[in-house]
Amino acid sequence: MTAETSQTLDRGLRVLKLLADTDHGLTVTELSNKLGVNRTVVYRLLATLEQHALVRRDLGGRARVGLGVLRLGRQVHPLVREAALPALRSLAEDIGATAHLTLVDGAEALAVAVVEPTWTDYHVAYRAGFRHPLDRGAAGRAILAARQQAVSDPGYTLTHGELEAGASGAAAPLLGVTGVEGSVGVVMLADAVPERVGPRVVDAAREVAEALR
Repeated sequence: MTAETSQTLDRGLRVLKLLADTDHGLTVTELSNKLGVNRTVVYRLLATLEQHALVRRDLGGRARVGLGVLRLGRQVHPLVREAALPALRSLAEDIGATAHLTLVDGAEALAVAVVEPTWTDYHVAYRAGFRHPLDRGAAGRAILAARQQAVSDPGYTLTHGELEAGASGAAAPLLGVTGVEGSVGVVMLADAVPERVGPRVVDAAREVAEALR
């Protein structure tokens, strides 16, 4: 803490982070122990956060993240999309395929930014807002690969026909971006993804990650 920071705000944010890291919620006593402050301070923090719907308490008294956090989260997508667009445009034009940024939304993959190439005669129609299970399609599988592999760079993922008949996809996960779990990829009408596409997608994912840091 420095003279320019607020101790109360810092504690409130720490409460939210602690609650976000658990699926079962935390009691006042558990929060008190983790924060190193007395229960009265925790009660006040929770009451304030509840007023803004950022925290809710169940009948057993366990505190959990509230739905107000979702409303804040929705405002993140436009910022992420804006930061990613330059790299996506470059990727789409270079490969001649539809490029996309996909983020995790619960158990689904959600396309939040899509750029189509300007010079091709035809390409796959892929729209922002499109959802699909994380275990289907290159975008979701790349995210799962990053979760499962304890390495700094899991590379890229290739799929064919999992979301649309005749379409192939390539995607690479975003790495090193705190609070953002997603991937960058392309989808094209082809039986197989050309060899150079995978490494190019990895480069684009790296560019987006740098823009978001």
